[in-house]
This record gives sequence, structure tokens and C-alpha cells, in this order.
Amino acid sequence: MSDLGAIRDDAQAATGAAGDLRALDEVRVRFLGKKGAVKALLKQTGKLPPEERKGFGMQVNALRGEVQAFLDARKLELEQAAQDAVLEAGWLDPTLPTERQTGDLHPITKVLMEVVDHFHGLGYEVASGPEIEDAFHNFDALNIPANHPARDVWDTFYLTSGEIPRTHTSSVQIRTMENRQPPLRIIAPGKCFRNETIDATHLAAFNQCEGLFIDKDVTVGHLKATLEGLVERLMGYKVPTRFRPAFYPFVEPGLDLDIECIFCKGSGCSICKDSGWIEVIPCGMVHPNVLRACGHDPDEWNGFAFGMGFDRMVMLRYGIDDLRRLYDGNLDLVRKL
Repeated sequence: MSDLGAIRDDAQAATGAAGDLRALDEVRVRFLGKKGAVKALLKQTGKLPPEERKGFGMQVNALRGEVQAFLDARKLELEQAAQDAVLEAGWLDPTLPTERQTGDLHPITKVLMEVVDHFHGLGYEVASGPEIEDAFHNFDALNIPANHPARDVWDTFYLTSGEIPRTHTSSVQIRTMENRQPPLRIIAPGKCFRNETIDATHLAAFNQCEGLFIDKDVTVGHLKATLEGLVERLMGYKVPTRFRPAFYPFVEPGLDLDIECIFCKGSGCSICKDSGWIEVIPCGMVHPNVLRACGHDPDEWNGFAFGMGFDRMVMLRYGIDDLRRLYDGNLDLVRKL
């Protein structure tokens, strides 16, 4: 028993006398290493009477814990002393930002950055506008008449002032065309709001990214090449796509770009409603009435526009089968992606 006390006192004195981390590690080896003093005590357990072995072993383990505590406390003291010495030397500015990244970007942010980078390479710029809009910019200028179903309260939220939480970022396209002369190449990412029933593929508040290209002699071929290139960039491979005729008041002709369902590979499942395809990008050639509403002559200028539910592209990019998972605060999902 006297050996236990002596080793404890020696360890405390030795750790207190260690002047740097290297010396402290030598103390650790001396007392806790494979050939250290504590290990040597454990080897003596077999020489004791059976009734004393358990108690002796417990005391040796307690000693090991005390020695480790001495080492940990001294290590903190030495590290703090080293930091203080650096600060006193005056060559380190503790207010400078660290290069260490302590978190990760949300999947939506990651894909948005990639979309912006892709379109920057094509000569587009990012445009923005207010999230609370008036009826002219959200509907009228987009050739959506007053009796259109999209303006009903079961599709659109209305404030008591009559203003509208924008239902799409197409309103940014209108504001840009009002204030600038063609040619124009913009994308408009941002938050949108619709009176939707929330399910695996629909949210009441979601992210959208609109695109607008206005120039002379623009064709559907330009639109097709632009969107197929975007889908291939985001998915990382050449995914099968198709264009279907569709009606949207602000484009003529209107189209829907579908991609083959990544969950069933085209065989049909609940995500794609057994069609084998998922709609990702409504698009089309800008309607002449929209150009006129913004003060541009449709006989001189034309172009195309598209608007993708950005959250849905994130869902397809990472194979997420429910949009709600992107907003449920599950950090394990972000780490996985």
C-alpha cells in the first residue's frame, strides 16, 4: 500500500516539474507506459492472497486515474502558457478569422452555388427582387388574367394589404425587363410561397430558380440545349430527358422538361406517379404580351424563360424521396450529403 502513495506523490511532482509537452510525455511513459510504475504494480496482483486481489486492483486503477488527471491538467497549463507566449510576442492577431471550417453547407446551398457557377459560365448574372409582390409583377405582366385559377385563394396567399407573397420568381424577370434593355441573360433564385397541400413533392414555402434569355433570333433549340446542359451538370451524368407541350400564360409555346425517374429508372413508382418521369423544369418561349408589358417590341426581341423548383432538383440530385427532409433540421442528412 505504501508503494501506491509513493507513486502518486512522485507522479504529481514529476508532472508539475515538466516544462514542456515533450517532457510531459516522458512522464506519462514513466508512470502509465507498458513498462511504467502503475503497470508494474498490476503485475504484483498475482502475488497477493486471493481475498486481497480485488481491492488492490481497484486501488491501482484509481491511482492510474489520478495520474492521468495530473497529466491532463498539466497539459492544459502548458498549452495555455504557449498561447500566452505567442500573444505576448505580438506577432499573432487573435481577431483574424480562422481557416478552419467548423460546419458544412446545406444541400440546397451547395446546389444553388453550383447552378450560379454554371450560368455564370454561360454569361448569365444573378438578379433578385422583393418576396412580397403586387399583382402586376406577380400576375398581370406575366399575362395571367384576373380570372385565372392561379390567382384564387386556394392557390395563392394574400396579405390583408392585398399584396402577395410571390408565387414564383418570374416577378424578378418582369422587374429586370422593366428597368433594363435587352439583350438580357439572368437567373433569379429565391423563396416562393403557394397555398399547397404539403406532401413528399410539394411545400407551401420553397425555393425556385427562374431563368430568362432575351435577344434576337432566339429559338427553342437554344432553350433545349441550355436546359439539357443544366440537368447534366446537376445530376453528374447524361440523364434521359424529354420535352412535353404544356400551357403557361407567360410563354408560347410552353413546355415541360422531364427527366427519367431516378428512383425507379423509368419503370414507374409512387414518386413519379407510375409514369417513369419526373417534371423538373417548366419552360417556353417568352410570350409577346410579356415583352409588351415590359416595354419591349416582340417584333425585335424574343427569348426563352424557365423556372425550376429548386428544392426538387436537390431532392433528385441526392436521391431524397421526400422534400420535407430538407427542412426537418436533421443534421445527419446534411453530413451524409
